[in-house]
Amino acid sequence: MCQEPVAEPPMTQPSPILSGLRLRCGACGKGKLFRSYLKLNDACPVCGRPMNNEDTADGPAFFVGFGVLVLTAPFIFIVPMMSMPAAAKVVAFAVLCAVVIGLILALLPVAKAILLNLQLHHGAEEASFERGEDD
Repeated sequence: MCQEPVAEPPMTQPSPILSGLRLRCGACGKGKLFRSYLKLNDACPVCGRPMNNEDTADGPAFFVGFGVLVLTAPFIFIVPMMSMPAAAKVVAFAVLCAVVIGLILALLPVAKAILLNLQLHHGAEEASFERGEDD
């Protein structure tokens, strides 16, 4: 008594995470999210989804900063303990700073796009507290 596998309907919307990785709209997966480095378009140029009132706040900066810190912190502590001339340590720190800044600048738009798409996908809004008549 085998049952035939039921075909699941295809997703009507693209994945908000995959769309964010491509810096595309989470509704259609085609329109660009940003008009410049971190400035959002007012609406998706393809499907018209409004984005002018959306705000990811400090979330992308926190996640990117924390992730880059976790990846680079071991090097920040190892370089001073290495036996090499002071000039080489200064150069190593300069290179490390450039790597940290480059990683942060490269990952920040991606993190903002992913968080924005997740926020819009799940209908997240700013919390509001209304007092009832009993208060």
